[in-house]
Amino acid sequence: MKTTLSTLLLAGLFLAGIIVPEPVASQNNVNRADIVTQEFFNGIINKSPNTCRGKSFYTRVAFLRVIGDYQEFARSGSMDDSKRELAAFFAHVTHETGHFCYVEEINKQEYCDRTRNAYPCAPNKRYYGRGPLQITWNYNYGAAGSSIGSDLLGNPDIVANDPMISFRTALWFWMTNVHSVVGQGFGATIRKINGGECNGGNAGQVSSRVAYYTDYCNQFGVSPGPNLRC
Repeated sequence: MKTTLSTLLLAGLFLAGIIVPEPVASQNNVNRADIVTQEFFNGIINKSPNTCRGKSFYTRVAFLRVIGDYQEFARSGSMDDSKRELAAFFAHVTHETGHFCYVEEINKQEYCDRTRNAYPCAPNKRYYGRGPLQITWNYNYGAAGSSIGSDLLGNPDIVANDPMISFRTALWFWMTNVHSVVGQGFGATIRKINGGECNGGNAGQVSSRVAYYTDYCNQFGVSPGPNLRC
């Protein structure tokens, strides 16, 4: 096969991570990379202070590489459905991380539920919020680790040190707990992410999430749909 200069240049861009191939869709033909553009990603991360560790930790390249392993994510319906799911995911990520500022939560508690015998807490390890969705609790770290093939119970800090694993924990949590209710409206996703905010638990936090979601829906050119609050 004849190798041209342009072919070699494209191959170099793929290897460098500048161009990220998008696998063939399993449910529809939505190319998620076309929706989550670098401009959209930058629009979130550029609102965080330059001192934020997350500005150099979270990248669009890492996100696109990870979603290649989650073919159902934002591909379970129409183009509008895909856009709403992406808007919902990034609304929660923006809220949880402060525009991709925080890799770890500020209040680093233990978050060890010793009744979950399947996922016993490792000695001297704390399972506080880390990553795009600030995954917490030993049972979430344990289940996520089993799914993605990493010992997150024994080494929870890797979620805050490896961008790929960090995004994998977020996508694991989303697909396990949130994806199935996206069609019920954004309010249902809030209940899955942090149900304690619902029913008057913290109306301000709910409003913050809804504001991000409606903004991102507007950027994607789709209506936010009904049932925005929980």
